[in-house]
Amino acid sequence: MNRFVLVIGFITLGLAAFSQQLQSPDTFFGYPLGTYFSRHHQVVDYFRQLEKNAPEMVKVEKYGQTNENRELIVSYISSPENLKRLAEIKDNHAKGTNETVAIVWMSYNVHGNESAGTEASMLTAYELITAKKEWLKNVVVIIDPCINPDGRDRYVNWYNQQKNSNYDVNVQSAEHDEPWPSGRPNHYLFDLNRDWAWATQVETQQRLIVYNQWLPHVHVDFHEQGMNDPYYFAPAAEPFHEVITNWQREFQNGLGRNHAKHFDQNGWFYFTREIFDLLYPSYGDTYPTFNGAIGMTYEQGGSGRGGLGVINAEGDTLTLIDRMIHHHESGMSTVEYSALQATKLIDEYKKFVSSKNYKYKSYVVGGNPEKVAILKSLLDKHQVEYSYGNGTSVKGFDYSTGKSGSMNASDQHLIIQTNQKKGTLVNVLFEPRTKLADSMTYDITAWSLPYAYGLNAIASETVIKGTSTQKPIEQKIAGNDTYAYLVRWESMSDARFLSELLQKGIKVRYNELVFTFGQETYNPGTLIIVKGENKIPNIDQIIQETTKKYQLTYTTTTTGMVDTGKDFGSSSVKLIEQKKIALLSGAYAESLNAGEVWHFFNKELNYPISLLNSESFSPDQLNGFDILIIPEGYYGGVIGNAKDALDEWINKGGKIIAIGSALSAFNSDNGFALKAKATNTADTTSNENRHEHAHITYDAQEREAIKNTITGAIFKCKVENTNPLAFGYGDTYFSLKLSANSYDLLPNGNNVVYIDKDSVPIAGFAGCNTLANLPKTLVFGQENRGNGCIIYMVDNPLFRGFWENGKLLFVNALFFANN
Repeated sequence: MNRFVLVIGFITLGLAAFSQQLQSPDTFFGYPLGTYFSRHHQVVDYFRQLEKNAPEMVKVEKYGQTNENRELIVSYISSPENLKRLAEIKDNHAKGTNETVAIVWMSYNVHGNESAGTEASMLTAYELITAKKEWLKNVVVIIDPCINPDGRDRYVNWYNQQKNSNYDVNVQSAEHDEPWPSGRPNHYLFDLNRDWAWATQVETQQRLIVYNQWLPHVHVDFHEQGMNDPYYFAPAAEPFHEVITNWQREFQNGLGRNHAKHFDQNGWFYFTREIFDLLYPSYGDTYPTFNGAIGMTYEQGGSGRGGLGVINAEGDTLTLIDRMIHHHESGMSTVEYSALQATKLIDEYKKFVSSKNYKYKSYVVGGNPEKVAILKSLLDKHQVEYSYGNGTSVKGFDYSTGKSGSMNASDQHLIIQTNQKKGTLVNVLFEPRTKLADSMTYDITAWSLPYAYGLNAIASETVIKGTSTQKPIEQKIAGNDTYAYLVRWESMSDARFLSELLQKGIKVRYNELVFTFGQETYNPGTLIIVKGENKIPNIDQIIQETTKKYQLTYTTTTTGMVDTGKDFGSSSVKLIEQKKIALLSGAYAESLNAGEVWHFFNKELNYPISLLNSESFSPDQLNGFDILIIPEGYYGGVIGNAKDALDEWINKGGKIIAIGSALSAFNSDNGFALKAKATNTADTTSNENRHEHAHITYDAQEREAIKNTITGAIFKCKVENTNPLAFGYGDTYFSLKLSANSYDLLPNGNNVVYIDKDSVPIAGFAGCNTLANLPKTLVFGQENRGNGCIIYMVDNPLFRGFWENGKLLFVNALFFANN
């Protein structure tokens, strides 16, 4: 508290010499900063006030807006000399030409209820331009005061509605008990701190445009953690990804000591080198790190339970002012140390983006053209360079077999080299298997993009050169004698095409069995649009425009009589009906997975969905719905108490899609076919030594526990692809397994995707005890009940919106399975 008073007092005294109009946060808001939560529009107004009254040192730029139409801004802060040539500094940095100014980017409030950061950002900006100008002579500071405005305002509005006139420090008070889904995620309930690399969310997509224009030397992501935890700052914990340089480690160590000096002077507790590692590539510390920055996370105790003040487990009162000042101190220390190290930061960044010498020099990726196009879109967001194949044969590690292999790289294949500015990021995102220095890590341990996107790939140890051009897709024109249009079912582009046609009232059919016309083979799931049953005058134009919109090719036929297989009038050629779909959300649902499904319908499939509140759910609500999606969560009596009514609804033709932990509500004890697999461990200790190993020392217990966990590992699964749930897939599927939960194969078949005998992950960590439990277990399956069914998804195919190869399977569950 004394530090806060001294800072504000010093700044206020210095104002007279700087500007009579520039306002401190206290003056601008009319109350001491940290005694109330600032709403996002007030924060934006404050930064614009700084720009208005100190335009020579502050520039505010709007870079986008959120789903709820809140502004996303960054503020550039530097000396007048630097701000005049801001564009020049950016260009010099991008080109690697001589430049003496380092770039420090500080991001706040990526989790909406970690609210102290945004308050600190305003104090930090104000102090930099009024009291620490000397640091800005060789530093440009970029402040993003709130990455997640929708989540922040959700939390702030709720808190302001709940708090007492004098805030209550009792942790049991309602003002410390956030309701579902909390302010942490964005509008679609995504964790934006897991989205940097996957760029599924609009906030991330817009931020990356600006971030990649600057690619700062230092990036700090300000967070909050549990209210009983002291402050955390760099250096980070192991495991570090092996591509992280000695300099990046060295700077973290030096900066950590600078922070410690400031925190020691104030008598504040802190910790380093624990919990927060640098492995998973989609964080606000690792993504910048793999792009050449010193990327760091800072964590202050508090979060949503902190409110304006709360008594923690040690009996101390932790206030928002305390939390804000701690973040302010670490932010100022970051700028201070970066200014001292500016020359070294610039030199080391140049080394980072120069020539690389990774094991794999090129990644060659091919497969379904629509899936390749989706991958290209991701690479473009990250400004990753790529070329196209020119017909050469490429040898190297074959992702599909896990062995040496080869492929011919046509112009439909992408070639991504690691010898480019973004080469380190390429290496991290594409490497077949990430090296783990320590299996105790904070997040998933496997994410390789060829597996995630369901593409064929070769990792080559040689530089493969390609061409800059690709043959464009030829758009066909239907003739007057067209009987039907045919679109193969292979990717999410086909699914979006289907969604749009259904909502336009166009009848679409699909085949359950293979058919041929001449030399053309059409696998099950092919979309068939028969002109004769679609009495729409401009049907040709609609098909042509819609296929062009989704970059699809189609073929036409002049007859419904196939050469081999079943004709289009057969009962095995089925009509795809529009479905009315509901999603169970609310307090019993796991918010992240509920958000993944919600976002998938709204932004990817573009298909209507209704959200039902799990707290007030009744089976009567399902009248008029065809499908109920139950995301991960723990539903207890919600499902059990409604079992008979749900059974009746399913038997009449209803469909339930249950994901992940939601499957526990459908176990065999409740009369369903699903059965959790009996525990089987890999303990091979002999009888005479087993007692000796039974005692586990206290310091080894956490490491011992990970033998029973799976931390996001990729498994190669078998696929029964004649089942409609697997239309569009081959005989293998790479699944990202996120938990150790395992289930026996369903007794009456319909085990569509499953782990056979080989249960070793092809990438990522899985504890030895879990591996012993995985052979012959279900991944995706279907239990038929009367005229309806239950689709069991043991693994989440929509995880964080980035497991692209699981999405078509999810659409199959909607429109094909038990249609």
